[in-house]
Amino acid sequence: IRCDSEYVARNKSQDSGIAEMEELPVPHNIKISNITCDSFKISWEMDSKSKDRITHYFIDLNKKENKNSNKFKHKDVPTKLVAKAVPLPMTVRGHWFLSPRTEYTVAVQTASKQVDGDYVVSEWSEIIEFCTADYSKVHLTQLLEKAEVIAGRMLKFSVFYRNQHKEYFDYIREHHGNAMQPSVKDNSGSHGSPISGKLEGIFFSCSTEFNTGKPPQDSPYGRYRFEIAAEKLFNPNTNLYFGDFYCMYTAYHYVILVIAPVGSPGDEFCKQRLPQLNSKDNKFLTCTEEDGVLVYHHAQDVILEVIYTDPVDLSLGTVAEITGHQLMSLSTANAKKDPSCKTCNISVGR
Repeated sequence: IRCDSEYVARNKSQDSGIAEMEELPVPHNIKISNITCDSFKISWEMDSKSKDRITHYFIDLNKKENKNSNKFKHKDVPTKLVAKAVPLPMTVRGHWFLSPRTEYTVAVQTASKQVDGDYVVSEWSEIIEFCTADYSKVHLTQLLEKAEVIAGRMLKFSVFYRNQHKEYFDYIREHHGNAMQPSVKDNSGSHGSPISGKLEGIFFSCSTEFNTGKPPQDSPYGRYRFEIAAEKLFNPNTNLYFGDFYCMYTAYHYVILVIAPVGSPGDEFCKQRLPQLNSKDNKFLTCTEEDGVLVYHHAQDVILEVIYTDPVDLSLGTVAEITGHQLMSLSTANAKKDPSCKTCNISVGR
């Protein structure tokens, strides 16, 4: 949280129905606490003079302006929340305005409602900046339950695969001792996802073609494919987590899952932030044992993006050129989630 020394510039004489009287105390030393993805608590200090006359607080809450914001927005129209003067700290909540992982500015003034309905108000306080939080496990569980509804039946599969350009695999062999290294996940998917820009991992796919039971020959990510037996990445020594559920203005939906070796740094990261799935029994990706052999299934009606959190040596699988096309339009790199889709959004912002 950062305080600006300047006061919010407002020409209050133009505010209809609002009179100005200097006696009301100006809030100062504003504190923001208990920040979630769609709420926060706010408190401040006030001089005791005329404190008993305060009936309301006006809170000016705005998304922080950035260079990409609308230059023609009327800067003098604040988003004012009018609240009765309750004991502080006061909780500000509302998915109608607050979005996860978003920077806001807030300023406060005290007000006294008059018998004629007009308000006497104080000067505005200093401006405070803060950022809302990521989705919590509670919110992710809501997303998980929505994803379960459309996951569809389970299909058998036997390999995870990762498509890239030939140069990528050459670079891995030359500079990383043949081991693919985890990298920070991009900002694709839900805006409030706690893994975006934070979790390190390697993306894999496991989808199969319905008629062949094998990976499709097309890919948006490159003409060279690394294939690895499913049990090398997903087994009783790994944990499985639900990461996200989203679409990109399309009819089909994506589910992000995370596989982390038990006790690894990735496992510790996910344990604190993501809902854990039962590897043997869930709607998306399962590993069960039949006659002493591990058997794998994936959901048919969603596209699974699987993140593995540890390095993976190329010697554990094979690299070969695919025979199909490189379908760039299907790439999800930094893809923005459709905020209007009722299937994959929850009510706490995007």
